[in-house]
Amino acid sequence: MAWSTALGFSDPLSFQAAISTADLELLPTARGQFRAELTKVRMDQLWMQRFYQNLPLINTGAMKPGRRVFTFFTSAEPATMRHCGMEVLSGDIIVNNFDEIHQKTEAEFRLGSLSLTTHDLDAACKALTGCEFLGTPLKHVVRPNTALMSRLLMLHEMVGQIATTIPQVLEVPEAARSLEQELIHILVRCLTESVSTQMTNCCDRHDRIVARFEEFLEANPNAPLYLPDVCAALGTVERTFRAACEENLGMGPIRFLTLRRMHLAHRALLLADHRSATVTRVATDHGFWELGRFSVAYHALFREAPSATLQRPLDCRPVSSNRPSSLIE
Repeated sequence: MAWSTALGFSDPLSFQAAISTADLELLPTARGQFRAELTKVRMDQLWMQRFYQNLPLINTGAMKPGRRVFTFFTSAEPATMRHCGMEVLSGDIIVNNFDEIHQKTEAEFRLGSLSLTTHDLDAACKALTGCEFLGTPLKHVVRPNTALMSRLLMLHEMVGQIATTIPQVLEVPEAARSLEQELIHILVRCLTESVSTQMTNCCDRHDRIVARFEEFLEANPNAPLYLPDVCAALGTVERTFRAACEENLGMGPIRFLTLRRMHLAHRALLLADHRSATVTRVATDHGFWELGRFSVAYHALFREAPSATLQRPLDCRPVSSNRPSSLIE
């Protein structure tokens, strides 16, 4: 039987934990109260998700193994994003691999996804085209013709509306099966009747540098990090490292490190016991030594004082993240 749910979020922690197909760390890059919505539909073979977020984000992480995930804009207005250094436009479909991804999204962002197991995708492609799905080790984006993409978006939106307004329709096996087969059919056509854009060698090199940067951050969650030390650990020069960060993250490494440490401090305060933890300890653990500046920057980003976050009742705090790396031990 098909299953669906529609959820709302006021914190990126709970939002990222609810995403079925990926382990992500979401870092808002602008001030303001975070809002997000997620609609999930799970059918016999096909999983479908629709996303909305009000703030611009940097997303880092990886797809969960076992399913091939395809993502695309669902907004009515033209949109753009950076995916692993590549520019993605409305009408494109991202073919996600299982390695690290880095994305920079804009405010009022709407995205959709469809996923199948590798076996089911190959079987569907073979039934419709005579051959299995041809992937590539390099990240790439496909662009179907306008008519095919319009059909996919219209059907994706219709199933999303059913899930949020009359979900009992999906409990009818015949209806769910019909919608699933139509979605699979149009997805396969979009993937196989399209123009493919593959990342350049330079883009691939920069993407690998940022992936190693992520691994380095994972291995040093609490240590103060300095640019020369990071470059030495990555085996790259500062100029190339800065270019890779600008291309993949939309900002330089110093700003990204500061933003990430601020969000990690925020999450540590959310998960701490106010009876034993202190703002001073959390701030210094995350490399913020000037507590006055930390408090001002924290309030500007999260719209509350660090002490207010620490004192928040446990039942008002978001759930923890899927990614262990985003939590402080």
